[in-house]
Amino acid sequence: FPALSRDDEDTFKILIATDIHLGYLEKDPIRGNDTFVTFDEILDHAQKNEVDFVLLGGDLFHENKPSRKTVHSCLELLRKYCMGDRPVQFEILSDQAVNFHYSKFPWVNYQDRNLNISIPIFSIHGNHDDPTGADALCALDILSCAGLLNHFGRSTSVEKIDISPILLRKGRTKIALYGLGAIPDERLYRMFVNKQVTMLRPKEDEDSWFNLFVIHQNRSKHGATNYIPEQFLDDFINLVVWGHEHECKIAPSQNEQQCFYVSQPGSSVVTSLSPGEAVKKHIGLLHVKGKKMKMQKIALETVRTFHMEDIVLADHPDLFNPDNPKVTQAIQAFCMEKVELMLDDAERQRLGNPRQPEKPLIRLRVDYTGGFEPFSVHRFSQKYMDRVANPKDIIHFFRHREQKEKNDNDLNFGRLVSRPASEGMTLRVEDLVKQYFQTAEKKVQLSLLTERGMGEAVQEFVDKEEKDAIEELVKFQLEKTQRFLKERRTDAEEEKIDEEVRKFRESRKKNTEEEDEEVREAMTRARAHRSEDAVLVAASSDEELMDTGMRGTGDSDDGLPATLSRGRGRGRGRARGARGQNSTARGSSQRGRGSTSRESATSSRTYKPVPAKNMSIMDGRPSICP
Repeated sequence: FPALSRDDEDTFKILIATDIHLGYLEKDPIRGNDTFVTFDEILDHAQKNEVDFVLLGGDLFHENKPSRKTVHSCLELLRKYCMGDRPVQFEILSDQAVNFHYSKFPWVNYQDRNLNISIPIFSIHGNHDDPTGADALCALDILSCAGLLNHFGRSTSVEKIDISPILLRKGRTKIALYGLGAIPDERLYRMFVNKQVTMLRPKEDEDSWFNLFVIHQNRSKHGATNYIPEQFLDDFINLVVWGHEHECKIAPSQNEQQCFYVSQPGSSVVTSLSPGEAVKKHIGLLHVKGKKMKMQKIALETVRTFHMEDIVLADHPDLFNPDNPKVTQAIQAFCMEKVELMLDDAERQRLGNPRQPEKPLIRLRVDYTGGFEPFSVHRFSQKYMDRVANPKDIIHFFRHREQKEKNDNDLNFGRLVSRPASEGMTLRVEDLVKQYFQTAEKKVQLSLLTERGMGEAVQEFVDKEEKDAIEELVKFQLEKTQRFLKERRTDAEEEKIDEEVRKFRESRKKNTEEEDEEVREAMTRARAHRSEDAVLVAASSDEELMDTGMRGTGDSDDGLPATLSRGRGRGRGRARGARGQNSTARGSSQRGRGSTSRESATSSRTYKPVPAKNMSIMDGRPSICP
């Protein structure tokens, strides 16, 4: 569509990126600034292309509780690129109190009279920076409260999700922007199957909208229900922007069954040394005019290059004989030769792009199946300390696992499976817990809790640092089981009690929704308990402060509790004063959140739910997309 490349009053220009992972390896002396440099490049592209807005598909931050350095760097870049006098050319027609109902400022940032926004950013949260804690806050909420970003697509209910779109209009083009922040895949899968997810559509001229949906879930299948099949999504959608998957597949591909297109931008930083991450990184410039779209790929130039190669030692019998006492030295020399070739290739690529970091990422996967022995990786890495960004994990040794069908007496070579052990695979905490208890001895297996509930509690403990999560879950389940036994008036005999507890546990395992509710209640208790502890610690710290006369200490917070450094208020001694800006020159009439055009539009805008489908993976009509 060549007409879409022209800037006019009817064409939306949207910069699309996902999985930026700000703060990844921020303490690494070589790679610590990679994420910030690339985020700077992304926002620079947005400014130079004069986009209408930036759309982020989750995981802006790598950590759930990003460091002060990470938050500061992010705020610095957003203020540098997103604030200015250039007027925003589109208007919002939907009820913003619904779109941003979790915010204390439920309106888009560029319509705030106190802010001067030239490039609005709309973002959902990912699984790395999702809301946690007693107040269910995430790092994006800090940016939203500061007026630098619009956080949308939040849903906390486990019973029903209604996705209400942000309705945008520029000239004669109208976009319905749907968003759904990261939700545990198994839970969301179950909600889709049970028809508990509804995407609302505007009643007026519903076919005139370009429907854009941004989601952050597993797209590839990691288990029976640990992903979201594309056919679960409604077929009225025009384009799905799929976050969470790091491999760059940004060119829209059509789903033949549902007829919509899917764009997977991938991450902007290499966070794992796997094949998917070795694909060239891009962001997208999406043009939308009417119901037509065009995605322009923009290669990222500041991303550290990543080169990967596999070696199977058994494929070189002329070079390596496992019975040779010097075979290990021969393998090491061969690997060094391979690494040198990869470094030469990386240097040739970097010469054409001075913005690329100097030291590349190198990964050589060595399959030593067949009686070979690995050499010392640590000694090998010493030779490349000054030339490679990841010297400690250049070499990855693995042996493929051989599997054959059960009840098969003869070895069937056609059924052997070869794969690198754990390479490129994601092990989840809850899966490890479940696997442990299912294979453990009977005396250490769970008799009161379920593996699922314990897995989620351990995940909260590990990922979200909820230190009371496991203890509170045990207490909660113990109380519930005691109430059950009292109601059943079970005889005080150990065998009968054990039998009743076993039946009660099995009934809970079958009712997954009730179990989710129990885990959520226990986590709420844990967060409340942590909040109480924080208040007590703060109170005792304040008393200590008064007793020891530490109020006059300097700014350094080294050696002091975090509550002390946070609680020292200082009067600034000066007022803000006027900013010297002419209020009438600050942009178009759409900026005022009290504008009549918005009020009239929102008051008349109504929605109707999309009829629910029978959501089964095997369902779906064999239709031909127009």
